[in-house]
Amino acid sequence: MRRVAICSDTHVPSRANEVPDWVAAELRRADHAIHAGDFDSRRAYDRIEELADGDLTCARGNMDPATLEAPAAATRVVEGVTFVVTHGTGSPDGWRDRIVETARSKTDPEVDPVVVAGHTHRVVDTTVDGIRVLNPGSATGAAPADRETMYVATVEGGDLEVELLTG
Repeated sequence: MRRVAICSDTHVPSRANEVPDWVAAELRRADHAIHAGDFDSRRAYDRIEELADGDLTCARGNMDPATLEAPAAATRVVEGVTFVVTHGTGSPDGWRDRIVETARSKTDPEVDPVVVAGHTHRVVDTTVDGIRVLNPGSATGAAPADRETMYVATVEGGDLEVELLTG
């Protein structure tokens, strides 16, 4: 069984000074971490990577510096579950369709991945065309979020359980 910390939209330092202590603790506890972009700075990226002990899958968001060495989308298989991580930039209209399209383009047609995306700062856990869509909101509560949120997933033998945590 593996524990996966899932967060996004930390926006440090433009909208928050630091990753909240409780989020940092969850990242440390996890076997693997996923961040769906908008770290906002190299400092924030380095901190998340350090907390994840280097076991981080992430995507670059629209507010991330161009020098950040993160892809637009990344794929990682954990205990038989395929995660596709992307930020999901653009208008809120069509956000789900765009990220599902990204997930499909990054995986084998026989695989129904879990797509993790951010950008909207709104918590989402739904299924679209067989693909589970997760948006952990903003780990720092950056507007328009009204609170700090993240997911913690438990993955074992292809099964996924997800819990929303709030600060």
